[in-house]
Amino acid sequence: MMKCIRLTGPGQISVEETEIPEISDSEILVKVMSAAICGTDIRMMRSGSARKDNGEPLILGHEVSGVIAKTGSRVRGFSEGMRVAVAPNMGCGVCRFCVSGNTHLCNEYKAFGINIDGGFAEYMRIPQEAVNQGNLIQISNNVSFDEAAVNEPFSCAYNGFTQYGVFPGDRVLIIGAGPIGLMHAKLAGMAGASKVMIHDLSEDRLEQCKNIDPSFITLGADGLKQRVLDETDNEGLDVCVTACPSPSAQADSFDMMGMGGRINFFGGLPKDKEIVPINTNMIHYKQLVVTGSTRSSISQFRKTLKFVSDGIVKVDDLVTGRFRIDEADAAFRKAANAEGIKTLFYFD
Repeated sequence: MMKCIRLTGPGQISVEETEIPEISDSEILVKVMSAAICGTDIRMMRSGSARKDNGEPLILGHEVSGVIAKTGSRVRGFSEGMRVAVAPNMGCGVCRFCVSGNTHLCNEYKAFGINIDGGFAEYMRIPQEAVNQGNLIQISNNVSFDEAAVNEPFSCAYNGFTQYGVFPGDRVLIIGAGPIGLMHAKLAGMAGASKVMIHDLSEDRLEQCKNIDPSFITLGADGLKQRVLDETDNEGLDVCVTACPSPSAQADSFDMMGMGGRINFFGGLPKDKEIVPINTNMIHYKQLVVTGSTRSSISQFRKTLKFVSDGIVKVDDLVTGRFRIDEADAAFRKAANAEGIKTLFYFD
């Protein structure tokens, strides 16, 4: 038997005991060691959107790392005891997106913890399509299980980064000082941005940003546009990333951009707020590039995992809360209240 966290309805999560998953000859069983809570988990918990194919309650969790406990007899390239990270997104394998390596954009997209059982459990079944598409990635001994789990949202931030790009000397603003915002800020610093500014309404979050990297310029609620102009010699931003689910942040970003700037709408919006009025003349006359990004490819997941293992970017400083599975209520409460940066479950 094993323990798991299931979403059973709106606002309803429960720690349950269930059978350890059986695997076929072409599948892998992973003993989970670390599984982080994502904003998507919080939204699904609140809405009850357990989008499992057969309609049963869903085991949440798509930011996962662990150790291979068992391999099917037909599996090649993996062995018991191997330390692995789990890239959650799978595609059909044959559409134009999948064959280009962008399985995360497949119209038949599936993901652990989203519409098939995920990693908030002591054990996790990796189906054949995930084994074949490369969703399991071996992690080096110098990468902790926590770092490997947090790599999933880091790879999503990197997907956005590849859309907007940061060049040496760029002035960058990240709106939203949560874990995703900090990951975008770290990538901007890695790429040589001359100024990395982070805006948030929470002074506590901004203080945590400064503790993580004192070079970050934190901007609070008052006079954001003027502060940005002051920091950019009245020229405006080269890059702005909205790493928060805020319609006003998306609309306001245009007014702070410099000529030829790039905007990335990273944070998705609630269904009742997804129509945002914008002045398209700003795009026209400032020659702006406006991008969006969602999820990440397996290639991007592997790339950012290499950043971590090579010491190019630190992500361990983003983990500020570690809980056992029996402490699910406390863990979800901490994450939902935006206390700290990144909260995760750890397993012995």
